[in-house]
Amino acid sequence: MRSALHRAISGIRWYVRELTDESSYDRHIAHIREDHPAALIPTRREFERMRTDRRDKDPRQGFRCC
Repeated sequence: MRSALHRAISGIRWYVRELTDESSYDRHIAHIREDHPAALIPTRREFERMRTDRRDKDPRQGFRCC
């Protein structure tokens, strides 16, 4: 019973992280470590700033009304 509950909670956590794109930083870090091992790893704040700047520069990257 306990393992089934743990699996259910883990599944819900994974789904919410994917839905809110919270896991994008983790995927980015995994990509850097695998493909560019000598590159510096950005902090979470630096990553979010780069992502926001990229989204603001390219009108195809999501819709912003304001």
